[in-house]
Amino acid sequence: MEVEVKLRIPDADSHQRLASLLSPFHLQTHLQENVFFDGARGELSSSRSVLRLRFYNADSRCVVSLKGKAVIVDGVSRVEEVEEDFDVSLGRACVAEPWRLAAVDSGLVKRVVDEFRVEGFVCLGGFRNVRAVHAWQGLTLELDETQFDFGTSYEIECESDDPESAKRLLEGFLKENRIPYSFSAVSKFAVFRSGKLPD
Repeated sequence: MEVEVKLRIPDADSHQRLASLLSPFHLQTHLQENVFFDGARGELSSSRSVLRLRFYNADSRCVVSLKGKAVIVDGVSRVEEVEEDFDVSLGRACVAEPWRLAAVDSGLVKRVVDEFRVEGFVCLGGFRNVRAVHAWQGLTLELDETQFDFGTSYEIECESDDPESAKRLLEGFLKENRIPYSFSAVSKFAVFRSGKLPD
């Protein structure tokens, strides 16, 4: 179970001010490309699950993930997640020809095929994300700029075993520095599928 605090930052100016405040704590920045798949008959989406290939930093790494039964309440996201590394060139081939996924040598993909009785895969498309990772107050903060075809959204995330404490600390920091925010109500995938940015 992945548990994360997710706070939405309303605009590019607020995102830039927050990035500047966090710059002394910056560890690294990842350029991520996220591509999603479903079964040809909607087998995953009908079970509130999603299969994702994530490419890092222009194909330096690829990870396949299965996420399921995501719930976000008051800015705290809980989602079942399993992931494993995936061959980059094979990942690209599967994006181009999604039917290839069903035949790959991956324990996770085989589990998806068996568990959801997937006969063939379709590519749903995806989005890009610029993720700046920071070590701050004993927490790992991820500041995201997510580029959808229909606009850009901004969010700060923090994975934690004690999400309420992490949220209080993060909210205090944002308020103290007059960075506007709101609780994220839906996942990036849900935003992508809706075709519009959250209000």
